[in-house]
Amino acid sequence: MIHLDQVNKWYGAYHALVDVSESIGRGEVVVVCGPSGSGKSTLIRTLNRLEAIQSGQIQIDGQDIHRKGLDVNAFRSGIGFVFQQFNLFPHLTALQNCTLAPLRLRGLRPAVAHEEALSLLDRVGLAHKAHAYPSELSGGQQQRVAIARALAMQPPLMLFDEPTSALDPEMVGEVLQVMRALAKDGMTMVCVTHEMGFAREVADRVLFMDQGRVLERATPQEFFAQPQHPRAQQFLADIRMPFAVAG
Repeated sequence: MIHLDQVNKWYGAYHALVDVSESIGRGEVVVVCGPSGSGKSTLIRTLNRLEAIQSGQIQIDGQDIHRKGLDVNAFRSGIGFVFQQFNLFPHLTALQNCTLAPLRLRGLRPAVAHEEALSLLDRVGLAHKAHAYPSELSGGQQQRVAIARALAMQPPLMLFDEPTSALDPEMVGEVLQVMRALAKDGMTMVCVTHEMGFAREVADRVLFMDQGRVLERATPQEFFAQPQHPRAQQFLADIRMPFAVAG
């Protein structure tokens, strides 16, 4: 589904992605983790052309997505992307946020788009909020609408860039529950997240990044029980420390 070959990305003199090579299979759920500034969000943003790369190649479904002449808008419309900030249109209801792209880009009739959007809002537990505006929704509800909106284009791939980091702790669970259900349904997912419980429970594989490199790739069981790279060992020790102190 996704194949990266020797991908490099610079911001000026800063080398943000260093020779990243990786393959992700159809239906696979991959969690990308690592310390702040490790390149995680940059990596996921290259997968839908929000960030350009300077060298290497990224193929999705067999097409080189950074080639010259690619219709970027058409390409992006086929990939679901959920951001830290919910990026909903504030002047549109939850339902209208979910029907806009299918009406304009998929060419659906209004009645069909309306029915599909209601079904998706029901899937994320928000059918009763269909006519609410974003300002009338909690952060967790807005993020669930954002997921429904991304699904409205029927993408074969969903990308999540720290989807719970802007949420209050009590709202995190409701968003992760929707993501768990998507994974169970066989959606191909790449998730940048600090939610290690989600990674342990849902991911097929964990990629650990630091300083622009993928230093470790492992199953969740291997990664959490026996991380191989010293930097991964340190990262896991650091995130466990607060619990050890609290305990």
